[in-house]
Formats: sequence, C-alpha cells, structure tokens
Amino acid sequence: MAAPLTPETILYTRQGCCLCDEAKATLEEHGLTVQSIDIDNDADLREKYDLLIPVVWIDGKERFRGQVNPILLRRLLEYSR
Repeated sequence: MAAPLTPETILYTRQGCCLCDEAKATLEEHGLTVQSIDIDNDADLREKYDLLIPVVWIDGKERFRGQVNPILLRRLLEYSR
C-alpha cells in the first residue's frame, strides 16, 4: 500500500531566523515534508518577503506569515483530507 501523500509545503526563510526554525519544526511535527527556500538567495523573494518571514505555502496557497498557528494548521490539514 502506498503511503499517503502530504501537501506540498514551502517555507520561505533565511539563515538565523528563529521564527523560521519554529515554523519548520511545527510543520514537521504535523507530518509535513518542508521545502525550505532562503529568500536571501533571490532578490525578488527578498523584496517580496523580507520582513514577513517565515512565510508558509501549502498546496499552492499562502497560509501563514510570521508564525505558524498549530491549531489553524491542524484544522487546515484535517479539512484537506
């Protein structure tokens, strides 16, 4: 039997961001596989998200900025099943 697919999860982050580390840990605790993208490696992303990180996209939609709310994340994941 194939393992259930998890939603595509992108975390826009930067080095040394404590909130980003917390966001990644929360996402992973909820079973998500996180693709981290450092905004400082892309001028457009840095301009777009500079003071907003962490920014979390799940299944092609921006879901969180600044921090991940575990209750809202749980509800989002339950609803998407």
